[in-house]
Amino acid sequence: MVERNLRRRGIRDERVLEAMARVPRHVFVRPEHRAVAYADMPLPTRDGQTISQPYIVALMTEALRVKEGARIFEIGTGSGYQTAVLAALGASVWSVEASADLHREAAARLQEMGYAGIHLACGDGTLGWPEAAPFDGILATGSLPARPQDLLRQIRPGGVFVGPIGGLREQRLVRIEVDPTNAVEETLCACSFVPLVGRDGWHQPADQEG
Repeated sequence: MVERNLRRRGIRDERVLEAMARVPRHVFVRPEHRAVAYADMPLPTRDGQTISQPYIVALMTEALRVKEGARIFEIGTGSGYQTAVLAALGASVWSVEASADLHREAAARLQEMGYAGIHLACGDGTLGWPEAAPFDGILATGSLPARPQDLLRQIRPGGVFVGPIGGLREQRLVRIEVDPTNAVEETLCACSFVPLVGRDGWHQPADQEG
């Protein structure tokens, strides 16, 4: 997976490649999908959610530029796969999941696997985690309809937001670097993520684009 789907497609950060090689993706997918766990495609989990394809996980993680000991906030724990990759890079991770079932499963899975420095909660991840802010980076694992201004305020100067922004069906995967007076945005690629439901996200999973 690392050589075929990541390195050959332009992922260059060796720490990210090593973390992706160490985290066993098959543990995070449903039993019926384990035969294709390392294929470069998203897979369904539950409650209409998915585990992102390995390339996108690696691309987002690389864009976040995670250093050892970094404080990272993740919106949408999902299966816990992205959370584990961030922890494997030596980050302390605060992650919020809206689905109670996914939250319980991810918490049990990550605890059983022995990952340290992970703080999990069930709730509205679009609100961030103000009590733990400021963060070195924020990563959104689902789509947001607009630039998340309140979340950007929970990032320290020089920190980074990475996530998909746009419509329900198609988005841009963006990297926003925050400084005291500005937020510099770049588009990494076109993408299609499931929506993040919450106050500063989508109001309902079935919201229609206007």
